[in-house]
Amino acid sequence: MVQSNLNTKKILTFDSTLRDGSQAEGISFSVQDKLKIVKLLDDLGIDVIEAGNPSSNPKDIEFFNEIKKLELKHSKLAAFGATRKPGISAKEDKNLQALVNAGTLVVAVFGKTWDLHVTEILKTTLDENLLMIEDTVRFLKNFGKEVHFDAEHFFDGYKNNSEYAIKAVLAAEKGGADYIALCDTNGGTFPDEIFEIINELKKYVSAPLGIHTHNDTGMAVANSIMAVKAGVSEVQGTIIGFGERCGNANLSSIIGNLQLKKGYDLIPKDNLKELTSVCLAIAEISNKKLNNDMPYVGKSAFTHKAGMHIDGVNKISRSFEHVSPIEVGNNRRFLISEVAGRSTLLNKIKKIGIDIKKDDPVMFEIMEDIKKLEYEGYQFEGAEASLELLIRKHMGTYKSFFELEKYKTIGEQNLKEGYLPATAMVKVRVNEKTEISAAEGAGPVDALDKALKLSLEKFYPQLEETHLIDYKVRILDSKDATTAATRVLVESTDGTEIWSTVGVSRDIIKASLIAITDSLDYKLMKDYLVKYPQ
Repeated sequence: MVQSNLNTKKILTFDSTLRDGSQAEGISFSVQDKLKIVKLLDDLGIDVIEAGNPSSNPKDIEFFNEIKKLELKHSKLAAFGATRKPGISAKEDKNLQALVNAGTLVVAVFGKTWDLHVTEILKTTLDENLLMIEDTVRFLKNFGKEVHFDAEHFFDGYKNNSEYAIKAVLAAEKGGADYIALCDTNGGTFPDEIFEIINELKKYVSAPLGIHTHNDTGMAVANSIMAVKAGVSEVQGTIIGFGERCGNANLSSIIGNLQLKKGYDLIPKDNLKELTSVCLAIAEISNKKLNNDMPYVGKSAFTHKAGMHIDGVNKISRSFEHVSPIEVGNNRRFLISEVAGRSTLLNKIKKIGIDIKKDDPVMFEIMEDIKKLEYEGYQFEGAEASLELLIRKHMGTYKSFFELEKYKTIGEQNLKEGYLPATAMVKVRVNEKTEISAAEGAGPVDALDKALKLSLEKFYPQLEETHLIDYKVRILDSKDATTAATRVLVESTDGTEIWSTVGVSRDIIKASLIAITDSLDYKLMKDYLVKYPQ
């Protein structure tokens, strides 16, 4: 439950997914990717979206031109850059001119606050650096910009030379900065240090403070929350925590913690239920898997396996859940496994929307089928979609959408190093029509997946948005070597939902195909039930 607080305080949310997040390993946003992410963050109600450096590369230049065409309903965009260069005036600095011309209401500029960086990295004097900060902020303010000054390496700088770090922050304040974000750039500061240093800084600085933390010690969220406790009014981060090295502060966790637990106002209250779907969509756009164990928004955040836990949640949900999954748009999941029995299965069936009694004979049939399949090597605790299909077949609510009549895979050799292509051919039947397709992929499973979708998309165009995001193989009874059973678990998404299916066979290709066909079957069934509810 949301805790009431008569003294609810607004905390400005500042998302850096498009700037700091783009520096994460494996991230490469296209212009269209960035535009989609801006729309999602705006819909969620993020206050400031850091859009990147308008002069750093052709892609960002194009993005800043395109973003002007978007009409945002809540968020303000921020262009990002550095303080002026040493030895020149602010108006002579081309990067500052680009920030002014970017067309954003907000500008975020970073400056050095650690004396080590000033003398050894910038190679300038301590006094010149202070002038660079003040001149830059004042220059931008003269153009009517809302200026957020990022005090880079502030906490390391404070611990090394507190007097100079404070002077650097005061220079930004003197220039007219609207917010001064204190940066734990190296991510090595502890929460108690964050709290103590900010409380000390507040004796000298009156400008609104913000916090920008990195997760190199695993404490970015904790550090951000301690900063809020110490009195900052802006929190920076990336919506699902990715960023350079170990990542940035995870804004989705911070929003959940501060808004649900402490009564702060970070995003519009009604938007909180969109948190999970927005995080999932941004992970999908970023081509990153949303970690199952991510607080609030992860697939496993409200998942229960032990029978005692499941029983407790069914009786009083808060006995094993610190908040309701509904509040953040997530779902409660009960896993079918060796430690869960008929009560868990009953809950699964009821969640599907089928009314059944615990002692109904079909319950025993399903349990026996599950036991038989688990003996063969199936495991349903991580494959809820396959379990739902099994249940529906027993309950008479299953609809067949296609039949795979035959398939063939051909391995090939390729001169490209590291690329092992394969070709697959499939024949599917939908009602009285058949379709034959062939496709090439990076291995036989990928080729089969592509060929199967190629055939089915002619009948079901919505499958074009569906694809695999994870593929796991486990060899069972390894003592049997090449004749051992293989379990394949695949995870799929259509951009808004994630589901898992499982297949088992002594042939890894067949096991994979069982899991893939279940995945497509599940997607089609879900779409059918939306149009034709039971």
